[in-house]
Amino acid sequence: MSTQALNVLFLCTHNSARSILAEALLNHLGQGRFRGWSAGSSPRANQQPNPLALEVLQHAGIPTEGLRSKSWDEFATPAAASMDLVITVCDNAAGEVCPIWPGHPATAHWSYADPSDGPGSEAQKREAFRQTLLAMHRRLELFVNLPPAALQRLALQTSARSLAGA
Repeated sequence: MSTQALNVLFLCTHNSARSILAEALLNHLGQGRFRGWSAGSSPRANQQPNPLALEVLQHAGIPTEGLRSKSWDEFATPAAASMDLVITVCDNAAGEVCPIWPGHPATAHWSYADPSDGPGSEAQKREAFRQTLLAMHRRLELFVNLPPAALQRLALQTSARSLAGA
Protein backbone atom coordinates (compact mmCIF):
# COMPACT_ATOMS: atom_id res chain seq x y z
CA MET A 1 0.00 0.00 0.00
CA SER A 2 1.24 3.49 -0.75
CA THR A 3 1.65 6.18 1.88
CA GLN A 4 -1.70 7.64 0.79
CA ALA A 5 -4.61 6.65 3.04
CA LEU A 6 -6.95 3.95 1.80
CA ASN A 7 -10.44 5.53 1.44
CA VAL A 8 -13.32 3.33 2.60
CA LEU A 9 -16.98 4.31 2.24
CA PHE A 10 -19.51 2.59 4.52
CA LEU A 11 -23.10 2.55 3.27
CA CYS A 12 -26.39 2.04 5.03
CA THR A 13 -29.94 3.16 4.25
CA HIS A 14 -30.26 6.25 6.47
CA ASN A 15 -26.61 6.85 7.46
CA SER A 16 -27.53 7.31 11.10
CA ALA A 17 -26.23 4.26 12.97
CA ARG A 18 -24.15 1.40 11.49
CA SER A 19 -22.37 3.36 8.77
CA ILE A 20 -21.67 6.21 11.21
CA LEU A 21 -20.20 3.72 13.72
CA ALA A 22 -18.00 2.16 11.03
CA GLU A 23 -16.76 5.53 9.73
CA ALA A 24 -15.73 6.75 13.18
CA LEU A 25 -14.22 3.42 14.17
CA LEU A 26 -12.10 3.04 11.02
CA ASN A 27 -10.81 6.60 11.38
CA HIS A 28 -9.89 5.78 14.99
CA LEU A 29 -8.25 2.41 14.28
CA GLY A 30 -6.75 3.34 10.92
CA GLN A 31 -4.13 5.70 12.37
CA GLY A 32 -3.93 7.71 9.16
CA ARG A 33 -3.43 4.64 6.94
CA PHE A 34 -7.18 4.43 6.36
CA ARG A 35 -9.82 7.11 5.95
CA GLY A 36 -13.41 6.17 6.73
CA TRP A 37 -16.44 7.84 5.21
CA SER A 38 -20.14 7.04 5.43
CA ALA A 39 -23.32 7.72 3.52
CA GLY A 40 -26.88 6.51 3.10
CA SER A 41 -28.91 5.46 0.11
CA SER A 42 -31.91 7.43 1.37
CA PRO A 43 -31.25 9.50 4.46
CA ARG A 44 -34.36 11.26 5.74
CA ALA A 45 -34.71 15.02 5.47
CA ASN A 46 -32.62 16.62 8.23
CA GLN A 47 -31.29 13.16 9.20
CA GLN A 48 -28.77 13.26 12.04
CA PRO A 49 -26.58 10.51 13.47
CA ASN A 50 -28.46 8.48 16.05
CA PRO A 51 -27.70 9.92 19.52
CA LEU A 52 -27.03 6.40 20.85
CA ALA A 53 -24.43 5.84 18.11
CA LEU A 54 -22.65 9.03 19.15
CA GLU A 55 -22.95 8.11 22.82
CA VAL A 56 -21.38 4.64 22.47
CA LEU A 57 -18.59 6.03 20.32
CA GLN A 58 -17.81 8.73 22.86
CA HIS A 59 -17.97 6.23 25.72
CA ALA A 60 -15.44 4.07 23.84
CA GLY A 61 -13.12 7.08 23.46
CA ILE A 62 -13.71 7.42 19.72
CA PRO A 63 -13.98 10.96 18.34
CA THR A 64 -17.36 11.97 16.90
CA GLU A 65 -16.57 15.48 15.67
CA GLY A 66 -17.68 16.06 12.10
CA LEU A 67 -19.92 13.00 11.88
CA ARG A 68 -23.08 13.75 9.93
CA SER A 69 -25.70 11.88 7.94
CA LYS A 70 -25.41 12.34 4.20
CA SER A 71 -26.55 10.87 0.90
CA TRP A 72 -24.36 8.57 -1.12
CA ASP A 73 -24.90 11.01 -3.99
CA GLU A 74 -22.13 13.14 -2.42
CA PHE A 75 -19.64 10.38 -3.27
CA ALA A 76 -20.85 9.59 -6.79
CA THR A 77 -19.61 12.78 -8.43
CA PRO A 78 -16.28 13.30 -10.18
CA ALA A 79 -15.37 15.96 -7.58
CA ALA A 80 -15.80 13.53 -4.65
CA ALA A 81 -12.92 11.84 -2.87
CA SER A 82 -11.95 8.68 -4.73
CA MET A 83 -12.87 5.56 -2.78
CA ASP A 84 -10.74 2.43 -2.76
CA LEU A 85 -13.40 0.27 -1.12
CA VAL A 86 -17.18 0.58 -0.63
CA ILE A 87 -18.71 -1.60 2.10
CA THR A 88 -22.44 -1.93 2.70
CA VAL A 89 -23.17 -2.56 6.37
CA CYS A 90 -26.91 -3.18 6.16
CA ASP A 91 -28.76 -5.73 4.09
CA ASN A 92 -31.18 -3.15 2.62
CA ALA A 93 -28.36 -1.04 1.15
CA ALA A 94 -26.63 -4.19 -0.13
CA GLY A 95 -29.69 -5.01 -2.20
CA GLU A 96 -30.05 -1.56 -3.73
CA VAL A 97 -28.65 -0.44 -7.05
CA CYS A 98 -25.64 1.66 -6.13
CA PRO A 99 -24.33 4.59 -8.11
CA ILE A 100 -21.35 4.11 -10.39
CA TRP A 101 -18.51 5.13 -8.10
CA PRO A 102 -15.68 7.21 -9.54
CA GLY A 103 -12.55 5.09 -9.81
CA HIS A 104 -14.53 1.82 -9.68
CA PRO A 105 -13.62 0.84 -6.10
CA ALA A 106 -13.67 -2.66 -4.70
CA THR A 107 -16.91 -3.61 -2.94
CA ALA A 108 -17.93 -5.83 -0.04
CA HIS A 109 -20.93 -6.44 2.21
CA TRP A 110 -20.60 -6.80 5.98
CA SER A 111 -24.01 -7.51 7.49
CA TYR A 112 -24.91 -6.01 10.87
CA ALA A 113 -28.35 -5.97 12.47
CA ASP A 114 -29.79 -2.50 12.94
CA PRO A 115 -29.19 -1.58 16.60
CA SER A 116 -31.84 1.14 16.41
CA ASP A 117 -34.52 -1.27 15.22
CA GLY A 118 -36.83 -3.07 17.57
CA PRO A 119 -38.44 -2.67 20.96
CA GLY A 120 -36.68 -2.33 24.24
CA SER A 121 -35.72 0.06 26.94
CA GLU A 122 -33.19 2.81 26.42
CA ALA A 123 -30.61 0.62 28.20
CA GLN A 124 -31.36 -2.33 25.90
CA LYS A 125 -31.03 -0.14 22.80
CA ARG A 126 -27.76 1.32 24.13
CA GLU A 127 -26.48 -2.23 24.63
CA ALA A 128 -27.48 -3.12 21.04
CA PHE A 129 -25.39 -0.19 19.80
CA ARG A 130 -22.50 -1.25 22.01
CA GLN A 131 -22.64 -4.81 20.69
CA THR A 132 -22.71 -3.56 17.10
CA LEU A 133 -19.69 -1.36 17.80
CA LEU A 134 -17.84 -4.34 19.32
CA ALA A 135 -18.63 -6.55 16.31
CA MET A 136 -17.42 -3.83 13.95
CA HIS A 137 -14.31 -3.30 16.05
CA ARG A 138 -13.36 -6.98 15.74
CA ARG A 139 -13.76 -6.95 11.95
CA LEU A 140 -12.09 -3.57 11.41
CA GLU A 141 -9.18 -4.54 13.67
CA LEU A 142 -8.56 -7.49 11.35
CA PHE A 143 -8.96 -5.23 8.31
CA VAL A 144 -6.46 -2.55 9.38
CA ASN A 145 -3.93 -5.27 10.20
CA LEU A 146 -4.09 -7.00 6.81
CA PRO A 147 -0.69 -7.24 5.14
CA PRO A 148 -0.04 -4.54 2.53
CA ALA A 149 -0.34 -7.05 -0.34
CA ALA A 150 -3.93 -7.81 0.73
CA LEU A 151 -4.76 -4.11 0.42
CA GLN A 152 -3.55 -3.69 -3.16
CA ARG A 153 -6.38 -2.74 -5.50
CA LEU A 154 -6.81 -6.18 -7.11
CA ALA A 155 -6.68 -8.07 -3.81
CA LEU A 156 -8.69 -5.55 -1.77
CA GLN A 157 -12.14 -6.79 -2.80
CA THR A 158 -11.26 -10.41 -2.06
CA SER A 159 -9.72 -9.45 1.29
CA ALA A 160 -12.71 -7.34 2.36
CA ARG A 161 -15.24 -9.94 1.28
CA SER A 162 -13.42 -12.70 3.16
CA LEU A 163 -13.85 -10.67 6.37
CA ALA A 164 -17.65 -10.79 5.98
CA GLY A 165 -17.63 -14.01 7.98
CA ALA A 166 -15.26 -12.69 10.65
